[in-house]
Amino acid sequence: MKIAIIGAGLAGLTAAYELRDHEVDVFEADDRIGGKLRTVAFNDGPVDMGAEAYLAVRTDATDFFESLGLGDHVVYPSDARPAIYAGGELHAMPTETVMGIPATSDAVEGLISTEEAVHIDAERNRESLDWQVGEDRCLGIMLRQRYGDGIVDHVVSALLGGVYSSGADALGVRATIPQLAAMFDEMAEAGEKITVSGAVEKLLARRGPRKGPVFATFSGGYAELYETLAEKSGASIHIDSFISELTPQMLEKYDRILLATPAPTTAILLRTIAPEASAELKKVELASSAVVGLKFDNTEGLPDNSGILVATDEPDVQVKAFTFSSNKWPHLRERGGALVRASFGRFGENILLNTTEADLVDRALEDLTRVTGYRGEPSEIFVQHWYGGLPRYDHDHLARVATVRSLLSDVPQIGVAGAWADGVGVPNVIAGARKAARELLG
Repeated sequence: MKIAIIGAGLAGLTAAYELRDHEVDVFEADDRIGGKLRTVAFNDGPVDMGAEAYLAVRTDATDFFESLGLGDHVVYPSDARPAIYAGGELHAMPTETVMGIPATSDAVEGLISTEEAVHIDAERNRESLDWQVGEDRCLGIMLRQRYGDGIVDHVVSALLGGVYSSGADALGVRATIPQLAAMFDEMAEAGEKITVSGAVEKLLARRGPRKGPVFATFSGGYAELYETLAEKSGASIHIDSFISELTPQMLEKYDRILLATPAPTTAILLRTIAPEASAELKKVELASSAVVGLKFDNTEGLPDNSGILVATDEPDVQVKAFTFSSNKWPHLRERGGALVRASFGRFGENILLNTTEADLVDRALEDLTRVTGYRGEPSEIFVQHWYGGLPRYDHDHLARVATVRSLLSDVPQIGVAGAWADGVGVPNVIAGARKAARELLG
């Protein structure tokens, strides 16, 4: 069978590997493979300027890496803990929460006002949340109504901003915290009173003791993964190959075609062959971000945290997070000095459109000083923009994806994969791409 894959990011390369027993051509518009994964060469070794970790609790991902022969390359983080910068101060990251949402105010003491603490603790005595089984709704609006603004601006949006490049007001409950939506469903089906605090309390009670590290990465960066997939897939990979539309000639040449491209690109590719699916995909909005990688030779004065998340209402800080990579990852610490990643960009912000690379670096250094007091001069700098890097997982996103899949079921020659379709994060993208490849074969 002859198969074309459009897009040589993680989804496309994973699918190519899954389809390695067939004749596969991969077309990539960029001049490199890897998509939103990118490992760059710093003087002391490779450093990731895209995703820098995956959820190790997803053992299916680790098992897949082991099957690729990369098991010995998977490494785990140190015991360093993250912090939150809110109200002009550093606070320990709360632990007894579900993605930053607590059952009681005790878990977020110091991060919210006294009035908001009272509001949170009284939430379980309020009227039941009007929740319909299977629905989704705006996470930020729900939490502001039930818990107040502080928990959204200081904790939840700070946490989700690193994962989705969006604050809670731009995200859906089920789309981003599916275990919370599932608990609301369970409580509704049981005829119980539904409260946020009650649902979180149940989830925390079921969590159990943590087994092993939450995160993992690759000792040589994600390039080890995407280069291995490219090599072992046996596919013919064509970079700098922009496909503007699925033409009749292309459909005749290939038995199957997998679109492993962002939602807007996929919409353009489908505009003739599946116009209704294309129209739905055009509604998916994207969030942009940027990473400034900084190497410091002098580490004195840097905090010992693994990273710092910044509250969304900090008036004088534009960085959304710092990752102290050399604190977080022992294999990077061994190189000496300090590696710091400054992350910018949430959905709706225009900082990336109006700021040069030089200004981003200056802003990163200024914010690093403001948040930590550190005033070092970097010996190496790398700036990576991710324009439209992630789909916005709003409260309509899952229904929209379901609609697109339903519409495409009438075009069995075509498959889709990627973060917009399968969920953000390396394990989700891999699982979705492998499934799409199998379904493509029928």
